[in-house]
Amino acid sequence: MASGAMQEEQVKLLGIWVSPFVKRVEWALKFKGIEYEYVEEDLTNKSSLLLTSNPVHQKVPVLLHNGNPIVESLVIIEYIDENWKQNPILPQDPHERAKARFWANFIEQKITEATRTALVTEGEQQEKVVKELKEAMEVLEGEAAAKLNDKTLFFGGKNGLGYVDIVLGWICNWVEVIEEVGGFKVLDPQKQPHIHKWMANFVEVPLIKPTLLPKEKMVVYFQMVRQAYLGLAAKK
Repeated sequence: MASGAMQEEQVKLLGIWVSPFVKRVEWALKFKGIEYEYVEEDLTNKSSLLLTSNPVHQKVPVLLHNGNPIVESLVIIEYIDENWKQNPILPQDPHERAKARFWANFIEQKITEATRTALVTEGEQQEKVVKELKEAMEVLEGEAAAKLNDKTLFFGGKNGLGYVDIVLGWICNWVEVIEEVGGFKVLDPQKQPHIHKWMANFVEVPLIKPTLLPKEKMVVYFQMVRQAYLGLAAKK
Protein backbone atom coordinates (compact mmCIF):
# COMPACT_ATOMS: atom_id res chain seq x y z
CA MET A 1 0.00 0.00 0.00
CA ALA A 2 1.22 3.52 0.75
CA SER A 3 4.54 2.57 2.40
CA GLY A 4 6.32 0.08 4.60
CA ALA A 5 4.13 -2.63 6.10
CA MET A 6 1.07 -1.35 4.25
CA GLN A 7 2.57 -2.66 0.98
CA GLU A 8 1.56 -6.17 2.06
CA GLU A 9 -2.03 -5.23 2.86
CA GLN A 10 -5.02 -5.57 0.56
CA VAL A 11 -7.72 -2.92 0.85
CA LYS A 12 -10.85 -3.05 -1.28
CA LEU A 13 -13.93 -0.82 -1.14
CA LEU A 14 -17.30 -1.96 -2.48
CA GLY A 15 -19.57 0.96 -3.30
CA ILE A 16 -21.79 2.83 -5.71
CA TRP A 17 -20.77 6.15 -7.18
CA VAL A 18 -23.66 8.19 -5.79
CA SER A 19 -23.62 6.99 -2.17
CA PRO A 20 -22.64 9.59 0.44
CA PHE A 21 -21.86 6.72 2.80
CA VAL A 22 -19.32 5.31 0.36
CA LYS A 23 -17.89 8.77 -0.21
CA ARG A 24 -17.20 9.14 3.52
CA VAL A 25 -15.11 5.99 3.46
CA GLU A 26 -13.26 7.18 0.35
CA TRP A 27 -12.42 10.43 2.12
CA ALA A 28 -11.16 8.59 5.20
CA LEU A 29 -8.93 6.34 3.09
CA LYS A 30 -7.54 9.29 1.14
CA PHE A 31 -7.02 11.29 4.34
CA LYS A 32 -4.91 8.42 5.67
CA GLY A 33 -3.04 8.01 2.40
CA ILE A 34 -4.17 4.40 2.03
CA GLU A 35 -4.10 2.83 -1.42
CA TYR A 36 -7.18 0.77 -2.18
CA GLU A 37 -9.10 -0.91 -4.97
CA TYR A 38 -12.58 0.47 -5.63
CA VAL A 39 -15.26 -1.91 -6.92
CA GLU A 40 -18.47 -0.37 -8.29
CA GLU A 41 -21.52 -2.43 -7.35
CA ASP A 42 -24.84 -2.77 -9.16
CA LEU A 43 -27.47 -2.78 -6.43
CA THR A 44 -30.06 -4.18 -8.84
CA ASN A 45 -27.80 -7.18 -9.39
CA LYS A 46 -25.67 -7.49 -6.26
CA SER A 47 -22.41 -9.35 -6.57
CA SER A 48 -21.73 -12.51 -4.62
CA LEU A 49 -18.84 -10.66 -2.97
CA LEU A 50 -21.22 -8.02 -1.60
CA LEU A 51 -23.79 -10.59 -0.47
CA THR A 52 -21.22 -12.69 1.35
CA SER A 53 -19.40 -9.67 2.80
CA ASN A 54 -22.54 -7.99 4.15
CA PRO A 55 -25.16 -10.75 4.44
CA VAL A 56 -27.25 -8.90 7.03
CA HIS A 57 -27.93 -5.61 5.21
CA GLN A 58 -26.55 -6.41 1.73
CA LYS A 59 -25.61 -2.74 1.32
CA VAL A 60 -22.57 -0.64 0.53
CA PRO A 61 -20.11 0.51 1.65
CA VAL A 62 -18.13 -2.57 2.52
CA LEU A 63 -14.42 -2.33 3.28
CA LEU A 64 -12.42 -5.50 2.75
CA HIS A 65 -9.11 -5.45 4.61
CA ASN A 66 -7.02 -8.52 3.81
CA GLY A 67 -10.30 -10.25 2.98
CA ASN A 68 -12.04 -9.32 6.23
CA PRO A 69 -15.26 -7.31 5.68
CA ILE A 70 -16.20 -4.23 7.71
CA VAL A 71 -19.62 -2.63 7.11
CA GLU A 72 -21.51 0.60 7.94
CA SER A 73 -19.72 3.85 7.11
CA LEU A 74 -19.20 5.14 10.66
CA VAL A 75 -17.88 1.77 11.80
CA ILE A 76 -15.57 1.61 8.79
CA ILE A 77 -14.16 5.08 9.44
CA GLU A 78 -13.37 4.20 13.04
CA TYR A 79 -11.78 0.93 11.90
CA ILE A 80 -9.60 2.81 9.43
CA ASP A 81 -8.55 5.26 12.13
CA GLU A 82 -7.71 2.51 14.61
CA ASN A 83 -5.84 0.34 12.12
CA TRP A 84 -3.77 3.03 10.40
CA LYS A 85 -2.34 5.44 12.94
CA GLN A 86 -1.07 8.18 10.62
CA ASN A 87 -3.19 11.34 10.28
CA PRO A 88 -5.65 10.65 13.14
CA ILE A 89 -9.31 11.16 12.25
CA LEU A 90 -10.81 11.01 15.74
CA PRO A 91 -9.43 13.18 18.55
CA GLN A 92 -6.86 11.56 20.81
CA ASP A 93 -8.39 13.01 23.97
CA PRO A 94 -11.15 10.65 25.25
CA HIS A 95 -13.60 13.45 26.02
CA GLU A 96 -13.10 15.14 22.66
CA ARG A 97 -13.41 11.75 20.97
CA ALA A 98 -16.71 11.11 22.76
CA LYS A 99 -18.01 14.52 21.65
CA ALA A 100 -17.02 13.83 18.05
CA ARG A 101 -18.91 10.54 18.18
CA PHE A 102 -21.94 12.30 19.63
CA TRP A 103 -22.06 14.80 16.76
CA ALA A 104 -21.44 12.09 14.18
CA ASN A 105 -24.43 10.17 15.54
CA PHE A 106 -26.50 13.36 15.64
CA ILE A 107 -25.71 14.02 11.99
CA GLU A 108 -26.56 10.44 11.05
CA GLN A 109 -29.83 10.23 12.98
CA LYS A 110 -31.18 13.77 12.63
CA ILE A 111 -29.81 15.00 9.30
CA THR A 112 -28.78 12.12 7.05
CA GLU A 113 -31.85 9.99 7.69
CA ALA A 114 -34.23 12.97 7.56
CA THR A 115 -32.78 14.16 4.25
CA ARG A 116 -33.24 10.71 2.76
CA THR A 117 -36.85 10.59 4.00
CA ALA A 118 -37.59 14.07 2.64
CA LEU A 119 -36.39 12.95 -0.80
CA VAL A 120 -38.87 10.09 -1.06
CA THR A 121 -41.98 11.59 0.55
CA GLU A 122 -44.45 14.35 -0.26
CA GLY A 123 -47.28 16.34 1.29
CA GLU A 124 -47.70 16.41 5.05
CA GLN A 125 -45.21 13.62 5.62
CA GLN A 126 -42.49 15.54 3.80
CA GLU A 127 -43.42 18.82 5.51
CA LYS A 128 -43.04 17.18 8.91
CA VAL A 129 -39.62 15.71 8.20
CA VAL A 130 -38.37 18.93 6.58
CA LYS A 131 -39.40 20.85 9.70
CA GLU A 132 -37.44 18.38 11.84
CA LEU A 133 -34.51 18.64 9.46
CA LYS A 134 -34.44 22.43 9.71
CA GLU A 135 -34.49 22.18 13.50
CA ALA A 136 -31.56 19.77 13.41
CA MET A 137 -29.63 22.10 11.12
CA GLU A 138 -30.16 24.93 13.60
CA VAL A 139 -28.71 22.77 16.37
CA LEU A 140 -25.72 21.96 14.18
CA GLU A 141 -25.34 25.65 13.32
CA GLY A 142 -25.05 26.35 17.04
CA GLU A 143 -22.22 23.84 17.35
CA ALA A 144 -20.52 25.27 14.27
CA ALA A 145 -20.78 28.80 15.70
CA ALA A 146 -19.19 27.64 18.95
CA LYS A 147 -16.46 25.53 17.33
CA LEU A 148 -15.42 27.31 14.15
CA ASN A 149 -13.71 30.64 13.51
CA ASP A 150 -11.15 32.22 11.18
CA LYS A 151 -8.38 30.06 12.68
CA THR A 152 -10.40 26.88 13.16
CA LEU A 153 -11.95 26.06 9.79
CA PHE A 154 -13.02 22.50 10.51
CA PHE A 155 -14.60 20.48 13.29
CA GLY A 156 -11.33 18.55 13.53
CA GLY A 157 -9.83 21.63 15.17
CA LYS A 158 -6.23 22.71 14.78
CA ASN A 159 -5.38 19.45 13.01
CA GLY A 160 -7.78 20.23 10.16
CA LEU A 161 -10.30 17.68 8.93
CA GLY A 162 -11.62 15.22 11.49
CA TYR A 163 -14.34 12.68 12.12
CA VAL A 164 -17.26 15.12 12.17
CA ASP A 165 -16.06 16.80 8.96
CA ILE A 166 -15.85 13.48 7.13
CA VAL A 167 -19.28 12.36 8.39
CA LEU A 168 -20.93 15.70 7.55
CA GLY A 169 -19.11 16.38 4.29
CA TRP A 170 -21.78 14.80 2.10
CA ILE A 171 -24.10 17.79 2.62
CA CYS A 172 -21.78 19.90 0.44
CA ASN A 173 -22.53 17.81 -2.64
CA TRP A 174 -25.83 16.05 -1.97
CA VAL A 175 -28.23 18.36 -0.12
CA GLU A 176 -28.60 20.97 -2.87
CA VAL A 177 -29.42 18.21 -5.35
CA ILE A 178 -31.92 16.52 -3.03
CA GLU A 179 -33.55 19.87 -2.25
CA GLU A 180 -34.03 20.51 -5.97
CA VAL A 181 -35.41 17.05 -6.68
CA GLY A 182 -37.59 16.91 -3.57
CA GLY A 183 -38.92 20.45 -3.89
CA PHE A 184 -37.95 21.70 -0.44
CA LYS A 185 -35.32 23.97 1.10
CA VAL A 186 -33.24 23.36 4.22
CA LEU A 187 -29.87 25.02 3.76
CA ASP A 188 -30.01 28.80 4.11
CA PRO A 189 -26.81 30.90 4.31
CA GLN A 190 -28.69 33.55 6.27
CA LYS A 191 -29.83 31.09 8.94
CA GLN A 192 -26.74 28.85 8.91
CA PRO A 193 -23.80 31.15 8.12
CA HIS A 194 -21.22 29.08 9.98
CA ILE A 195 -22.25 25.84 8.28
CA HIS A 196 -22.12 27.52 4.89
CA LYS A 197 -18.65 28.90 5.59
CA TRP A 198 -17.56 25.43 6.67
CA MET A 199 -19.02 23.98 3.45
CA ALA A 200 -17.12 26.51 1.34
CA ASN A 201 -13.88 25.56 3.08
CA PHE A 202 -14.56 21.81 2.93
CA VAL A 203 -15.08 21.63 -0.84
CA GLU A 204 -11.76 23.41 -1.42
CA VAL A 205 -9.70 20.85 0.51
CA PRO A 206 -7.32 19.30 -2.05
CA LEU A 207 -8.23 15.68 -1.24
CA ILE A 208 -11.97 16.47 -1.29
CA LYS A 209 -12.36 18.68 -4.35
CA PRO A 210 -11.57 16.06 -7.04
CA THR A 211 -14.03 13.59 -5.47
CA LEU A 212 -17.13 15.79 -5.72
CA LEU A 213 -19.82 14.55 -8.08
CA PRO A 214 -21.41 16.34 -11.08
CA LYS A 215 -24.73 17.88 -10.09
CA GLU A 216 -26.50 17.09 -13.36
CA LYS A 217 -25.80 13.37 -13.10
CA MET A 218 -26.90 13.33 -9.46
CA VAL A 219 -30.17 15.11 -10.28
CA VAL A 220 -31.08 12.46 -12.85
CA TYR A 221 -30.28 9.66 -10.40
CA PHE A 222 -32.24 11.10 -7.48
CA GLN A 223 -35.21 11.94 -9.71
CA MET A 224 -35.41 8.24 -10.54
CA VAL A 225 -35.13 7.32 -6.86
CA ARG A 226 -37.89 9.74 -5.86
CA GLN A 227 -40.23 8.63 -8.63
CA ALA A 228 -39.67 4.98 -7.77
CA TYR A 229 -40.44 5.46 -4.07
CA LEU A 230 -43.49 7.66 -4.71
CA GLY A 231 -44.74 5.11 -7.23
CA LEU A 232 -44.48 2.33 -4.66
CA ALA A 233 -46.20 4.46 -2.03
CA ALA A 234 -49.09 5.19 -4.42
CA LYS A 235 -49.71 1.46 -4.89
CA LYS A 236 -50.10 0.78 -1.17
